[in-house]
Amino acid sequence: MAATNKKVIIIGASSGMGREMAMGYAAAGWRVGITGRRGVLLQELADRFPAQVRIQVFDVTGPDNIAQLEQLIAALGGMDLLIYNSGYGEPADTIDPVIERQTTQVNVNGFAEIVAYAVNYFIRQGHGHIAATSSVAALRGNSFAPAYSASKAYMSTYMEGLYMKAKRMGWPLTITDLRPGFVATKMARGNGRFWVAPPEKAAAQMMRAISKKRFRVYITRRWWLVAQLVRWLPGFIYHRIG
Repeated sequence: MAATNKKVIIIGASSGMGREMAMGYAAAGWRVGITGRRGVLLQELADRFPAQVRIQVFDVTGPDNIAQLEQLIAALGGMDLLIYNSGYGEPADTIDPVIERQTTQVNVNGFAEIVAYAVNYFIRQGHGHIAATSSVAALRGNSFAPAYSASKAYMSTYMEGLYMKAKRMGWPLTITDLRPGFVATKMARGNGRFWVAPPEKAAAQMMRAISKKRFRVYITRRWWLVAQLVRWLPGFIYHRIG
């Protein structure tokens, strides 16, 4: 994957899979731009890879996403790959308007605004790759976090529509929809978890899928089996367990 002239920006890289991908790309020689709300954690990566990593501290729910992204692109000297990895979700027994709003702002509004900017940037540039971290939860609703599954469905549906539009319009875009199952991050909480992957394993598989220009991939690969089951399970059965 060595490509010293390539530049990647990872939205949401202060921890978890985003952080692991940032380290992986930097170690492979890429110039890496990273964003997040926790500047101290971002700076740790910049200190570890001072020649390659540039940081921009901002929250995707804020009003200046595009200005922040443009500053990072300028500091990095361009952008060839954008990975939208910011995500939010809180399983709860109640429906909390604050949680639902935050989930939608991060997983829908921030995602759509930043990805739309990247689309037009790459069209002007003549090439580019957009990847987004969705979820297996995108397949159907679930009772543990309705807003989360709905927002991830938005992401995956948007990415599929974008893939189709790029093909129809002849745009120079590569699109990758990344769908992790359970990964050992702070969002993977609660009972009943299985096949929980460490972030470094998930990140390695995500980077591999991106390098192969895959359109859709389940992380880890065994979650493809779960996806097929969930997709075709009759409602009267799924609604008892989801």
